[in-house]
Amino acid sequence: MISTRLVVDRDFVVSDLDRRIFGSFVEHLGRAVYTGIYEPGHPTADERGFRGDVMELTRELGPTIVRYPGGNFVSGYNWEDGVGPAADRPVRLDLAWASTETNQFGTNEFMEWCKATDIEPMWAVNLGTRGPDEAREFLEYCNHPGGTALSDLRKSHGVEAPHDIKFWCLGNEMDGPWQICSKTADEYGRIAHETAKLMRLVDPTIQLAACGSSQHNMPTYGKWEDTVLEHCFDDVDFISLHTYFENRGDSTPEFFGCIEQMDVSIKEIVAVADGVAARKHSTKRIMLSFDEWNVWYKARSINDLRKPGWPQAPRLLEEIYNTEDALVVGGALIVMMNNADRVKAACLAQLVNVIGPIMTEPGGPAWRQTIFYPFAQATRFAHGKVLRPVIESPSYEAKSHPEIPYLCACVVDDESTGTTTVFALNRHLTETMQLRVELRGLGTSRTLDHALALHHSNMKATNTKDAPNTVVPENNPHVQVDGETILAELKPGSWNVIVTTAQARR
Repeated sequence: MISTRLVVDRDFVVSDLDRRIFGSFVEHLGRAVYTGIYEPGHPTADERGFRGDVMELTRELGPTIVRYPGGNFVSGYNWEDGVGPAADRPVRLDLAWASTETNQFGTNEFMEWCKATDIEPMWAVNLGTRGPDEAREFLEYCNHPGGTALSDLRKSHGVEAPHDIKFWCLGNEMDGPWQICSKTADEYGRIAHETAKLMRLVDPTIQLAACGSSQHNMPTYGKWEDTVLEHCFDDVDFISLHTYFENRGDSTPEFFGCIEQMDVSIKEIVAVADGVAARKHSTKRIMLSFDEWNVWYKARSINDLRKPGWPQAPRLLEEIYNTEDALVVGGALIVMMNNADRVKAACLAQLVNVIGPIMTEPGGPAWRQTIFYPFAQATRFAHGKVLRPVIESPSYEAKSHPEIPYLCACVVDDESTGTTTVFALNRHLTETMQLRVELRGLGTSRTLDHALALHHSNMKATNTKDAPNTVVPENNPHVQVDGETILAELKPGSWNVIVTTAQARR
């Protein structure tokens, strides 16, 4: 057994937790939309074609905001194709994923789905094949009350009230050579500036995110963000980050290093953004939108990325997640919460079928992948302020990161309810962890509400259509609360959630 210690104090706060960090992503890619969230004729589908079983699981998962319609798809997307009578919509070739797009699901359908699931939309505009004026027109269609050609066009499509979409992404991964009409940093910075200027003239209440570099290992990383923000610093609220964790050597301890690298990336991009602020003598702080992140390394073959013959809704990027993937996702959630002062939005990519926590069969069932559980527990229990953690833990050395503590943890405190939640990952694969948590100033009379653990002896265990409950959370009986102290035993290789409530605070 290894011994660890976690100390927090009510007076040492990282930040209020912005619940937008529990976002997700739906792209017109593979089966994310068609036979994912939308499947007319499915036994559970409603009159709009929305799969009821997927909506139920989405509500349980709890995403607060969902990014749409891409992704790589958006850089070749004409928004006009996805509005108006469905029978009149054009069928197009989707160059991003070598598929045929029927456009039967578009803007107003997605907004209806968001309302049905009580989710805020995050919308991306096409800055690949299109530009500032098309983005301006689309915003007017969506958000202007009425009395203009575009807002009245929306009304003629059966949507009387404006959608009032607040969060907009200025393109997607524009430095990636795979991106349709990719751009240099100067080219993109200029177009982001002009697009933001036009969009804010239409609706000054919106928030805008500029594209950061597509990956940490891109040659443009760091310099791209610096150049882009030099152009559009005054025009945007966020810079985006994207990362996909890969188990390159089939080693779980090495894989866990991705969690530390995510923390490093956050701090690096914060430094770049603040460097631009310093040059501009500005007190403004650019926030981070981690609007694509997940584990993805198995479904990466050519066959996973595209199919021949321009098929409709082919099976693409259908990653099957195992136990160790769920632990990494849990660790990533901890990292983002511990950086809540600058990470104000994030999107687990994606929601259904395509590298998603939810899987479906056309005409058949839907089920939870292993990564579903850490995310659902975080959205359920993480409310309030993130407290600054002080961690004492033995660590190990890996190629992916020089020093990896076995304990990865954060604490979120909801002063309004007296509830304090500890999220803890034991990265030791063979030793039980003895964890002592000191909740200083958070109340001496505490009750234990929940003690949950996600663990499986097989790191490669998965949930499938035929065995959907192979890896599921279980109660941890080895947790005790004594005043402001929690004593717990955490299984090797486990994600843990401990929720306590104080009756009174000093």
